[in-house]
Amino acid sequence: MESTVAEHGETLRPQWVVKRAEDERAALLVVSYPAPQDLDRTVNSARWQASPATRMLALLQGTGVPLGLVTNGSHWMLVASRPGEPATYVTWDAALWSEEPLTLRAFSSLMGAMRLFGVAERDRLPALLAESAQNQQEVTDQLGLQVRKAVEVLVQAVDRINADRNGQLLTGVGEKELYQAALTVMMRLVFVLSAEERGLLLLGDPLWNRHYAVSTLRDQLREVPDENLLAYRHDAWSRLLSTFRAIHAGVEHDQMRLPAYDGALFDPDRFPFLEGRQSGTHWQEVPAQPLPVSNRTVLHLLEALQFLQMRIPGGGVEPRRLSFRALDIEQIGHVYEGLLDHTARRATSTVLGLRGSGGDDVEVELSTLEAKAAESEQALVAYLKERTGRTPAALRSDLRREEPPNALALQAVCAGHDGLYNRIARFAHLLRDDSSGQPVVIHTGSVYVTKGSDRRSTGTHYTPRTLTEEVVKTTLDPLLYTGVSQGIEPSPETLKTPTEILALKVCDPACGSGAFLVQACRYMAERVVEGWAKAEAESGGSGPLTVPEALPAGASHSQQLLPPEPEERLALARRLVAERCLYGVDFNPMAVEMAKLSLWLVTLHKHRPFPYMNGEDLNSQLGATP
Repeated sequence: MESTVAEHGETLRPQWVVKRAEDERAALLVVSYPAPQDLDRTVNSARWQASPATRMLALLQGTGVPLGLVTNGSHWMLVASRPGEPATYVTWDAALWSEEPLTLRAFSSLMGAMRLFGVAERDRLPALLAESAQNQQEVTDQLGLQVRKAVEVLVQAVDRINADRNGQLLTGVGEKELYQAALTVMMRLVFVLSAEERGLLLLGDPLWNRHYAVSTLRDQLREVPDENLLAYRHDAWSRLLSTFRAIHAGVEHDQMRLPAYDGALFDPDRFPFLEGRQSGTHWQEVPAQPLPVSNRTVLHLLEALQFLQMRIPGGGVEPRRLSFRALDIEQIGHVYEGLLDHTARRATSTVLGLRGSGGDDVEVELSTLEAKAAESEQALVAYLKERTGRTPAALRSDLRREEPPNALALQAVCAGHDGLYNRIARFAHLLRDDSSGQPVVIHTGSVYVTKGSDRRSTGTHYTPRTLTEEVVKTTLDPLLYTGVSQGIEPSPETLKTPTEILALKVCDPACGSGAFLVQACRYMAERVVEGWAKAEAESGGSGPLTVPEALPAGASHSQQLLPPEPEERLALARRLVAERCLYGVDFNPMAVEMAKLSLWLVTLHKHRPFPYMNGEDLNSQLGATP
């Protein structure tokens, strides 16, 4: 049983094969590696310098076996492959089994003979993993819904602070810019959470954990016994601003060192009002006056990102901690792409936030509901069905209930105005709650988040990695290898040089969140690394080679030498591809920013700044108006 990876000139084989008793079909392939080999890092001694995890996936895909187990003796990784579906990886650390016996039980339950052979087909591991994969879209959609509500909470918090300051804070700042600022904050948080979980910032350093880390902040806020007390404290927002500044400009201190990552994403001057500064001021010249955004608001922002509210059998929801390390960059991009069709508006009259079908919430003016109700119940139900997508039976049931579900909460959001309370009460069961559990009532003059008038008619869809991998490979192979268009199979001998590869220009004219650009970056970078290895082999180890040409050090103008570590080479190649080869264009400028974020995540390196990204806002490029 074997699989040949032609383009890398290597044949993969398992060391052990576990077969099904009933039909002798292979159920599990097993490969072991020496103890020092990390299962997620390149196998340096192999011709194809891929990780054990990647090699096992290729072996499974080539043989059609659904499951593989890879181990180095202390770490065990289960790899599951399904045609046309994303791969699944599950990892156990044997060193933790004595401290966390639940993980040992999970390993025994999933990998034991009973699970593989002694249960019905629907309860065996391939079926369970296939069911789990089907939930991936649900996870992505739910995270998108939670992030949208978090953006709404932050927009309204800043708007309230602006009202308390008689409108001085947001002088010259439109509602659309306020929405973009709130969305940027959430993008920053996703970046930091992803970077911290990947070990690319300083998570684990006591000083960072205590004063800067985002991953640990939520748990620290939850240590307060009464969440209501958090509404009167405001230090968490200042902490986030400090973290954003530290990432942007770097820190050079005897107790903490962090390289400056630069980039527009964390630029404090991009939205100075978030720091309480006026437009046109510079963060290094004018002191920040951090906004009194409550710790409770910050808590809800973090919980929207770190915990998924998942439906459970039998009804109800259960919070589940989300791992950004395990989340595909494509999934993160899709979450934010779903926010491109939203914007912020200022209410000209009282607006109610209504529950929609499938989480597709809507905002409707109270006066419109009253006008429809004055016509007839039938007219009101027909209007609500069109706006919310809910069934007429469910709408009639809500409209005929007499008492509001939470009268005290509704009175609170009505700010003691009995007349307003009485007007809204008849529609109270239609209202949705915000992340604080309060019914959504937007008062005249307040800013709220809603669907924009330029909403994309095609909607947004999660682009799985399996799709981008196939499209990118099919599209780029004729450009990366010689003779592919003439029917010659890609191979190490036909691979073009790193210089030729890095001279290519790849443009996605409707890049969205950058799913195809991210995969192009991965794929082209892997070919660049292979080109460097090929040049090294041809040079016979005569001396160090330069980057990116892979020429002998004395024969090149480049002063940068090819790093010896495979991981360093791949990180460097991804940055070079992102900076030199990839271009993204979109009608929505925030889509370009999201594509940049996706590429930053795939190219991020612990000791290097963000690479320059070739992103363009098509509207400004063509002089069009949104």
